[in-house]
Amino acid sequence: MASRLREYADRNDVVVLGVPRGGVPVAFAVAKALRVPLDVFVLRKLGVPGQEEFAFGAIASGGTRILDFQILRKLGLSTSDVDAVTAREREELLRRERIYRRGLPPLRLAEKTVILIDDGAATGASLRAGIRAVRQLAPAKLVVAIPVAPPETCKRLAGEVEEIVCAATPENFRAVGQFYDEFREVSDAEVTSLLAGAHAAEMAR
Repeated sequence: MASRLREYADRNDVVVLGVPRGGVPVAFAVAKALRVPLDVFVLRKLGVPGQEEFAFGAIASGGTRILDFQILRKLGLSTSDVDAVTAREREELLRRERIYRRGLPPLRLAEKTVILIDDGAATGASLRAGIRAVRQLAPAKLVVAIPVAPPETCKRLAGEVEEIVCAATPENFRAVGQFYDEFREVSDAEVTSLLAGAHAAEMAR
């Protein structure tokens, strides 16, 4: 992905945002190759109760929430169901922000070119929430970069950003982990370590 983003290398108006947890190692590698700053942008999927991997929406830093009303109607989820899941995931989102950003000031993205990176996308619901939330911070340009996603997801996301990089768009997509040789869970400690390493490299430049 870094090779397809090389026009953004060594620019002081560019920042890479990794989506914790899995997107941060990918974003770290891209930011390092481009020699630009790395930060995090926390997103949380809103999963159907009892089928948490099946998302009916997502939330993002800054309070943004998107809902798939077609899924909500199909499954008959009530407003109280939706609010309960949202409250639980918002608590986790805030917890992760406290750990990862360690008291740093809010992101300042105005007039920046932002490259938002995750480890892949299935429906793209979480990334759509992220796109809407980042937009509220007035970036000059928003780029989404993901290693793998179904063709229809990349097409849907392309309509919401200035540029999208989907490194692979397999027709036989079933899950993001299907396309990784190693797809272990990334820990909070690994995320904070990568962020610290990126910050140290930025200070040394």
